[in-house]
This record gives sequence, structure tokens and C-alpha cells, in this order.
Amino acid sequence: MSTDAEYEGLSIKPGEDRLINSLNTAIRLGIRLLAILMTLVIFWGIADVVWVIYQHMIEPPYWILRIDDILDTFGAFLAVLIAIEIFLNIVLYLKDDVIHVKLVVATALMAIARKVIVFDFNKIGSEHVLATGVVILALGITYWLIVKQGK
Repeated sequence: MSTDAEYEGLSIKPGEDRLINSLNTAIRLGIRLLAILMTLVIFWGIADVVWVIYQHMIEPPYWILRIDDILDTFGAFLAVLIAIEIFLNIVLYLKDDVIHVKLVVATALMAIARKVIVFDFNKIGSEHVLATGVVILALGITYWLIVKQGK
């Protein structure tokens, strides 16, 4: 748990105003509910991945995936992995009462990487690709600085 000087989280502190402690408790319960809901989203996402693969396999030509099918499947897989990363962010926040910036930036990198992997370059403009590259560069530098600072 971090010290008060570092971070004013949602900790319940003895001697603090009862209203503030009650509100902090309510927010922590809300965060727990978000963790439960994210778990459901993960399982629904896994079921969706299985369903998408099944649907593509029973369509003619049977047992053959086209490039678009593979990209759809990759997108679904990566969406589930991003949901898992968000769940880990929630769990770590509940445990430590601190937002783990490194994990948040890593999750953002994974999300933007997912977009790049499933890009259809025939349908998007060069501005979109350039903007995505700038976001990746900014997140990459941010992640590098966080890792470098931690050493």
C-alpha cells in the first residue's frame, strides 16, 4: 500500500471523516462489481472467439479460413487479451490502491497493436495510419521511460 504522501487512493483511514470512508467503501464495491463484469466480458469474448471460428469453419469452402476470416479471428483473440489486461488493472488497483501506469501503458500498446494487426489498408487513409504510428511512438517512448525509471 502506498503512503499518503505518494497517493491519495480509496483507502479507508481510521479517524477520517465517516462520510468519506463510506463513499470510499461504495466506490471500492463498484470497482469490485467492475471486476466481476469484466470477468463476464472475458468469458463472453472467449465464447465469441469459439463461435466465430466455428462459423467460419462450417461455411463453404469447409475448414478453410480466408485472410479476412483470420484477421477477424485475430481481432477477437486480441480483444479478449485486452479485456484480460483491463481485468488485471482492476485487480491490481483493488490490491494496491494505486494505478499501475506501466500496466496501463502496456494495455494501451496492446490495444493499438490489435488495431494495427487488423487494419484493412484498402479501407483506411494515410492520415489514419500516420496518426496510429504517432500514437504507437508516443506510447512506446512512454513505456520505455517508465521501464528505464524503474531500473
